[in-house]
Amino acid sequence: MLIGYARVSKADGSQSLDLQKDALLKAGVSEDRIYKDRVSGKSAKRPGLTACMKALQPGNTLIVWKLDRLGRDLQHLIETIDDLRQRQINFKVLAGAGAEIDTTTANGRVFFAVFAALAEYERELISERTKAGLKAARARGRLGGRPRKIDATAVQMAMQAMSDPSTSAREVANRLGVSTATLYTYVNGDGSLKEAGEKLLEKALK
Repeated sequence: MLIGYARVSKADGSQSLDLQKDALLKAGVSEDRIYKDRVSGKSAKRPGLTACMKALQPGNTLIVWKLDRLGRDLQHLIETIDDLRQRQINFKVLAGAGAEIDTTTANGRVFFAVFAALAEYERELISERTKAGLKAARARGRLGGRPRKIDATAVQMAMQAMSDPSTSAREVANRLGVSTATLYTYVNGDGSLKEAGEKLLEKALK
């Protein structure tokens, strides 16, 4: 399934989505599967993108007109594309910098490999900073850290949060102290349970 995302920076009607919409339609995206935002790229609140990411399922292909329509900055772009890779969602860019990126092809999959490496590098930097912070905290007699696994209570919280179309998976995962990949192991994008989530809740009820 092809799913499109389009964005313009102003919501006052001075900018049109028509150019992006026409390009997405020409690429084969159905009009009812195009998600839109009229908001600055710097804004963290993009309901159209949030709904788009929740609608995507493994095997789907996300298509954007230009690469800068997707990420609000380089770090966000890296995180978003790595999230797509982990969820086995393809990605295609139609124009501009990054034009002809298409991860459904062998050559295009190199793009995912590069962004996966960048994401790993960023995670390693965060890990190093976290370890240094925990070491300093322990030296002062304080302990820190966050749970690595999800429990029944967290699954129920995830179900409720993910059922809200305005909530992003990354926000929910951060709130629960797990990765988005772990979150999607237990719940779907619409908040419904996956098999692992069902088993965890059944086990908790016994």
